[in-house]
Amino acid sequence: MDETPEPKKETVTIDGKEHNVADLSPEQITLINHVADLDGKARQINFNLEQTVGARNHFMSLLNKSLEEKE
Repeated sequence: MDETPEPKKETVTIDGKEHNVADLSPEQITLINHVADLDGKARQINFNLEQTVGARNHFMSLLNKSLEEKE
C-alpha cells in the first residue's frame, strides 16, 4: 500500500506562533494582508528615506563647497 504524504498546510506566523490559514476567518486573513502590505510600504518608505537623506547630504556638501569658494 502506497503512503502518500499529507499535503502541507499553509501557515502564517504571527508573534512567533504558527497558525493554519484554513483556520482563520476572512476578517483575519484581510488583516494579515493589510499588515503584509503595510510592511512592504514601510520598507519602501525607509528605502526612499535613505536615498533622500543621501541626496540631501550630497547637495548640502555642494552648497558648502560653493560657499567656501566665495570666501
